[in-house]
Amino acid sequence: MSDLRKVNIDGQEIEVPADYTVMQACEQAGAEIPRFCYHERLSIAGNCRMCLVEWVGAPKPQASCALQVKDLRPNRDGSPANIRTDSEIVKKAREGVMEFLLINHPLDCPICDQGGECDLQDQAMGYGRDGSRFEENKRAVDDKFMGPLVKTVMTRCIQCTRCVRFITEVAGVEEIGLASRGEDAEITTYLEKSLTSEMSGNVIDLCPVGALTSKPYAFNARPWELEPTETIDVMDAVGSNIRVDSRGGRVLRILPIINDDINEEWISDKTRFVWDGLGRQRLDKPYIRKNGQLVQASWGEALDLAASKLKADPETIAAIAGDLADSEAMKALKDLMDALGVKNMDCRQDGSGLGMGPRQEYLMNTTIAGIEQADALLIVGADVRHEAPLVNTRIRKSWIYSGLEIGMIGEAYDLTYDYDHVGTTPEDLQAFLKSTKGFARKLKSAKNPMILIGTGALARKDGAQILRLCGEIAKKYKMVRKDWNGFNVLQTAASRVAGLDMGFLPAKDGLDLAGILKACKKGTVKTVYSLGADEIDEAGFGDAFVIYQGSHGDRGAHRADIVLPAAAYTEKDALWVNTEGRVQMGRMAVSPKGEAKIDWAIIRALSSKCDRTLPYNNLEELRTKLFADHPTFAGLNVAPGADGASAFDPAKLGKAGKVNKAPLRSQISDFYFTNPVARASAVMAECSAVGDSDMINEAAE
Repeated sequence: MSDLRKVNIDGQEIEVPADYTVMQACEQAGAEIPRFCYHERLSIAGNCRMCLVEWVGAPKPQASCALQVKDLRPNRDGSPANIRTDSEIVKKAREGVMEFLLINHPLDCPICDQGGECDLQDQAMGYGRDGSRFEENKRAVDDKFMGPLVKTVMTRCIQCTRCVRFITEVAGVEEIGLASRGEDAEITTYLEKSLTSEMSGNVIDLCPVGALTSKPYAFNARPWELEPTETIDVMDAVGSNIRVDSRGGRVLRILPIINDDINEEWISDKTRFVWDGLGRQRLDKPYIRKNGQLVQASWGEALDLAASKLKADPETIAAIAGDLADSEAMKALKDLMDALGVKNMDCRQDGSGLGMGPRQEYLMNTTIAGIEQADALLIVGADVRHEAPLVNTRIRKSWIYSGLEIGMIGEAYDLTYDYDHVGTTPEDLQAFLKSTKGFARKLKSAKNPMILIGTGALARKDGAQILRLCGEIAKKYKMVRKDWNGFNVLQTAASRVAGLDMGFLPAKDGLDLAGILKACKKGTVKTVYSLGADEIDEAGFGDAFVIYQGSHGDRGAHRADIVLPAAAYTEKDALWVNTEGRVQMGRMAVSPKGEAKIDWAIIRALSSKCDRTLPYNNLEELRTKLFADHPTFAGLNVAPGADGASAFDPAKLGKAGKVNKAPLRSQISDFYFTNPVARASAVMAECSAVGDSDMINEAAE
């Protein structure tokens, strides 16, 4: 812990760590300090000068964001330095700074999307003058092209450089900078190209004025018209905390909520801009296939037909849960299948073999925040940047500030930080297990080493053998101890951990995903219940009768014989379990579309048609049974971390055997098209098209 120093702030003597800035000390004393350029998660720039305070005895006001407490000299009599945040000198200084900031700022408030939630508006009211002495012509700045997500009106810019520091430090893509000096200074993209970062939308939140705003959201609504709902993101398995803003039953905006354990205060562009996909290609009525065509039906007809198919021989029935299925829906479907005697079920839509060992086998045991305690990391077959952007930013943060050593076995990806590319294939993984040089030496000398395995490496035919190799590496380098668990699997599906936790897996003698699809083609599995399983090729189901339950008209619905319209993730109260094993509660922001129903309620209604009525009539009763059957779901907002690590032997995971020579690579080929909601989004389609064109241009150059 750093040493403490005393400082007198507005007559109140307090003791704070010496490495605190004066701004932090003032805020601890209860004083409010205005600021534009300062941000807790970015480096200090000291550009705006709005945070000026008076250091009694100093010749002029001081920028409190750039002055540390340890640099404050005590008074001559030995008493602590005096800082004043409310003196007349400070008041005049702030008024002068605000006057300068507003010199070139246009009067755009009535047409600016930042209006109503603008730092410049708020601070101009609180700290500004009621007039201006500036009479010269205002300058104008050309708008810049930053891609399909970020709209620019650069004349409004006050050169705080928050966007520059975020893109450089957090996103790790140096594409925005401050060009020229003085009156000619302006923020610009270096090559007038679209931003390539999957985190670029965060500059919209960071911009304290209306220079950078959301292009898809432009002129849609004012903040006071929107109804906010705090919920959980499902675009990946990180479980980012988000706020969904809606109006009149439509989702119009998605913003991050601060959670230091998971997403800090950032979200990925897919999370932020996928909202338009929630209103497109929606399933809002039941359908039944007749004469090769899906035709509209009533709920009664659809459920009756589905029940007639599910009353057949249990060995001819299978159930598959997709990547966006919520915990309650999977629990209801599993209970129904168990009641019917169905043994063929799987929640691993990617075909991985995880879930047969202890819970630590498929979790990110180190936790996302725990990455900051690690000093060496081996990544196996994962494109972390696109599989889990918030995990990638946390790794980059640790790489920058803690000197995290990183190695990679698998296809080489641009992960926004330097790493040792140890190898590409599982054979390189075998060689690394025996190695004592290079990155192996760094891993051996590390105090808290960790391994991060991508699901792409495990969803192969030799996935069990790769898991065993990774487990042996974890044991060799003492990654699993009583106080530390460095064995991690990076899940990509929001539903996966919950499904594995509740055992949505083949029963004894039951078929897994590969077995189900093989049996469909053979004709031995005749009915498949697809709970939003949209990532499976339509031909994979053969001639089986498919009952599809989901929210969008995607691949699953195209192949279905019965379509049961369900709610999207913003339209239901549901539990989600992230890649760390942390249970979080999502909340309903808007009502389901048309005749669509909540997922678990559809299955409950179907169970009565099957004469296997499930023992719950409302969400509370369902959760009570879920918690009783699977106690891990009762621990909200808790990640297990190193709990039970000493009893966990990673070297026993998977199976011993030969591995093939195919390179280890991620399953994600297009970051913007990983699920039905994203594929329905026009914004995501535009982002994907821009990314493809940039790759083509780079190849041509």
